[in-house]
Amino acid sequence: MNLFTCTARLGKDAEVRVTKAGMSVCTFTGAVDVGYGDKKKTLWVRFALFGKRAEGNLPSYLTKGTQVAVSGELMTNEWESEGQKRFSLECNVNSLDLIGARTEMQSRPTSAAVVDEFMDDDLPF
Repeated sequence: MNLFTCTARLGKDAEVRVTKAGMSVCTFTGAVDVGYGDKKKTLWVRFALFGKRAEGNLPSYLTKGTQVAVSGELMTNEWESEGQKRFSLECNVNSLDLIGARTEMQSRPTSAAVVDEFMDDDLPF
């Protein structure tokens, strides 16, 4: 069984594409810290959500800096570039939880409108 679970911080906003077969794919890249102290390293993992999970509002929450908890199937992708072997870590996501605040959009316009409504001078106290 291949089960990879991690927490990651997104390095850029998620992108949604549609395959030739008509399936939606949401991809994003996240930084995963491994080790500790002097041996701490950051691994960059490419994540992919397929089908219905890639549609809807979820991709709008997957913005740069957002922290997520992800479980899925881990695999490597290998290729050769300029005579050197390269590889990337990729994860087909089975479950995803948003665990951090959105760094760039901490407050939504709707919440600001609610705050403005209650800041009115008509309050009895």
